[in-house]
Amino acid sequence: MKQSIRHQKIVELVKLNGYASTEELVALLNVSPQTIRRDLNELAENGLIRRHHGGAASPSTSENSDYADRKEFFSLEKNLIAQNVASMIPDGASLFVDIGTTPEAVANALLHHKKLRIVTNNLNAAYILRQNESFDITVAGGALRQDGGVMGEATVAFLSQFRLDFGILGISSIDIDGSLLDYDYHEVQVKRTILDNSRTKLLVSDHSKFSRHAIVRLGSVADVDYFFTDALPPPPVMDVIARNNVELRICPLK
Repeated sequence: MKQSIRHQKIVELVKLNGYASTEELVALLNVSPQTIRRDLNELAENGLIRRHHGGAASPSTSENSDYADRKEFFSLEKNLIAQNVASMIPDGASLFVDIGTTPEAVANALLHHKKLRIVTNNLNAAYILRQNESFDITVAGGALRQDGGVMGEATVAFLSQFRLDFGILGISSIDIDGSLLDYDYHEVQVKRTILDNSRTKLLVSDHSKFSRHAIVRLGSVADVDYFFTDALPPPPVMDVIARNNVELRICPLK
């Protein structure tokens, strides 16, 4: 892939998500970490991104200030998934909200609920949810990433203190054997804690995650109770879902 095309893709990804890790860019663009680091340094020098240890962030300094107004941040697919998830969460429930744009879309879809008790390591989700004054929102401590995620051993220890009704879990990649994969080891540790401490486990993921390749294994789609997505998974994944009685909720565009 030509350098100019790589640079364009990096800038687009960072602009869309607010942050991209070096590991994610290596996997998506199929180049070496050294190449990505050179690309990021050059883009930062030109003011197109902000360089951070382990990745790159948007050059904007006001990413969160207008977050509630950025409805287009969530794709139509993510919004449909979010609406379906929100419809099964009762008022007064307790839930974890994971990091990622699909869990953030779920947070937005929950705003008409009442008296939810929410624990999250996602500052973007907390920013959205704070608009409902009836919600009791607890934010986990730990190391803050540029994408609004809170990570680390302190985060795992904090989340382990709770046992909640629902866990809203996002994921970066779903492998052909049903493995749930992500790019960051610390992120996976936090996700595993959410899984272990949720009475009902809800995986939320659009179809793009079936074609992505991450390197750190969280577990299997068999570990969740519900899987919300916008398209039928590949047949081998469907087999895992069927064998393990996972309830699949397809939320297609109409």
